[in-house]
Amino acid sequence: MSEPSENTLYIVLVLYGLIFLFAAIFAILTYVLIAIPLAVIFGKAGMPKWKAWVPFYSTYLWLQLGGQNGWWTLGSLVPGGGYVTSVFLFIGMYRQGIAYGKDGAFLVLGIFLPIVWLFMIAYGKAPYEPERITAAGLGGPLVGYGSVAPIGY
Repeated sequence: MSEPSENTLYIVLVLYGLIFLFAAIFAILTYVLIAIPLAVIFGKAGMPKWKAWVPFYSTYLWLQLGGQNGWWTLGSLVPGGGYVTSVFLFIGMYRQGIAYGKDGAFLVLGIFLPIVWLFMIAYGKAPYEPERITAAGLGGPLVGYGSVAPIGY
């Protein structure tokens, strides 16, 4: 078996570099497309908009806005734990949808197209009314307008 030529190694390195560059651009674009509407949602809930731009902390607050324990964010740091974080985020998104007058079917959009869900919640005409969540028999948000102190805090 012969050794690979210098040209082959050069081509492989360039391809790896291009893949890394594409992945980095995609990650930054996704981050921005999530932070922009999340900042608007935070503003509607009476929270500082800049907090939507802080990695992990924004997810922590997003979970709390949906009435979930924000510490579930740490699950995304464990291999496979992101699934657990996602489940609690989906529960929170359901509750946030209720605060905007959306029904449970709207959550399906949030599960499969979360960026679209975020933009529809952020820029929709429906007002944020957290009392709808408690009227539905669910715990209210833990931060922002209408927040309730969780048990044990």
